[in-house]
Amino acid sequence: MRRSLLPVLLLGACFAAPWAYAATPPQQPEQGPGGRDYKSAEVVKRAIGTASSGTFVFHGNDAPAKPRPVVVFLHSWGAVNPALYGGWIEHLARKGNLVLFPRFQDVNRSRPADASNLAEDLIQSALVALAEDANARPDRERVAFIGHSAGVPIALNLAAGVSAGKVPAPKLIFGLMPGGIASNEKERGILLRDLSAIDSSTLIIAMSGDRDYLPSDRASRLLLQGASAVPATRKLFMRAGSDDHGFPALTATLASPGSPKAEYDAASIKMPPDPPRDPKQKNTWRWSADMALSGPQTILTQQLGSNGTDTLDYLAYWKTFDIAAEAAFAGKDAAALARDPKFVDMGAWSDGWPVRRLSAQMPKVEGQENKPEPGPRRRLNMAPQELKETQQGLSDFISKLRS
Repeated sequence: MRRSLLPVLLLGACFAAPWAYAATPPQQPEQGPGGRDYKSAEVVKRAIGTASSGTFVFHGNDAPAKPRPVVVFLHSWGAVNPALYGGWIEHLARKGNLVLFPRFQDVNRSRPADASNLAEDLIQSALVALAEDANARPDRERVAFIGHSAGVPIALNLAAGVSAGKVPAPKLIFGLMPGGIASNEKERGILLRDLSAIDSSTLIIAMSGDRDYLPSDRASRLLLQGASAVPATRKLFMRAGSDDHGFPALTATLASPGSPKAEYDAASIKMPPDPPRDPKQKNTWRWSADMALSGPQTILTQQLGSNGTDTLDYLAYWKTFDIAAEAAFAGKDAAALARDPKFVDMGAWSDGWPVRRLSAQMPKVEGQENKPEPGPRRRLNMAPQELKETQQGLSDFISKLRS
């Protein structure tokens, strides 16, 4: 019996050995953008609003010497629980930011078409409530939006509507895996506002992952082109790449920005209940099909909850945002970011092999895409004269044999 098990054990060892010696991906940097050199040890978690329409608020437990930059985190459709992005939210808050997570969707009760207006109202109410808070101290001059999937078009809609005075103008819009855009009022999704109203000083970054890049690329181009007042020098189209050089492999999917952390579960953050409804008030709510999550939206939300925090989070998303926010608040443009080698660097595997870098390109300016098409290419025979004569002689000889 023992002898019969020996081949099985040897075979298992052969399969396990390569993984045991596989290179491991880089971990979170000790300091700098994306790093663990945090300003505060813990994060204050609270909520403003009501159970069906509220904003989660996160910031460090320290007393800031100056107002905190405001980061508005706009979730994908269906991902209303901040725990799905808890790792990133904690990183942002402990770095000194005031993070607002407006829950602009009541699952199965609200429509995508209403999300932008609701997010606008929620952010306005939260900033008003926090204006005199000595620990929150929101800095309305340093504001950045992070959007994921459907949260990206909502972020641009908010930036296009700052003239209404509800939401401060963002210096940076950082959009990951854009999607969920409706082309008309009857279609499911986020209906775009007039994006040409976005301020020309805004820095806009759209990033997709190489595993699900086609729909995200189309949405990115649509959004970047729509923000026509923003010059090409203040726009970046980026892509995160997968890398299977070592183990575990890095996979840039739609769900890869997820960094679940149980401490940020909505159920553990006390949210004021909804006020009782006046029985005399007429109920105007009507259900529609686009209130329910579609199959892909349900799958994405589930994948966000099981996506482990890895190098893509530390270096492709967290670090990239940290660098971009610092540049945007300092008035720098996309060209300065594209020239910075640290901006696209992803570190190295444990064996020294570099992790696949990010790509970052500024959109082509008008006129570059309309280059004249080149004429037909002529095939040149660059062989020496002696070889040409030999080939011709062989051709003649073969023709005579056939005849």
